[in-house]
Amino acid sequence: MSGTENLPITDLGTLKALAHPLRMQLYRGLCVARTATASQLAEQVDEAVSLVSYHLRKLAEHGLIEAAEPQSGDARERWWQPSSQGVSIRDKDFRDAPERASAHLAATRLFHEQRADMYRRYLDERPTWGAEWNSAAPDNESLLRLTPAELAELGEELLALARKYDEKGRAAEAAGATEGRENVALHVYGFPFRT
Repeated sequence: MSGTENLPITDLGTLKALAHPLRMQLYRGLCVARTATASQLAEQVDEAVSLVSYHLRKLAEHGLIEAAEPQSGDARERWWQPSSQGVSIRDKDFRDAPERASAHLAATRLFHEQRADMYRRYLDERPTWGAEWNSAAPDNESLLRLTPAELAELGEELLALARKYDEKGRAAEAAGATEGRENVALHVYGFPFRT
């Protein structure tokens, strides 16, 4: 991965490229695997390799992914990796025109639906994870009284904390501590509401 920070998405074309259900699945799969081929990703998403290759090229055209060093001796295999640690998509970058605001809302809904699907799948598979994982998996709700600035600060602190644990886990894994280590999704939403 060439970048260590999130790639800010501010243009409509890149947002629309990512806000496609299969492309978002492929992007997420690459973020988890760090490097993969179209064949490996096609197996994960149960789609044809040619279709996955097409969508990977579209992600690459928008700078979301890039070619990676080959991980095998097969020169025919093309390896891909995310071009950054992740992406950041901010409402403030898409408010200036109705079409941009509408596209941002549609993308946000898609991302939320995919995250909710991931969590539903975990709930359905919960018995197979065992007591240790089920006890460790947080499921909580906090109802706070904050200003927009305080909510933004809280979001930044939570993101920094998640990055700290990701770096700690990846470093431990690189040092050989792979026992019991799994991919973990952490979804955090903070939003205002009125009763």
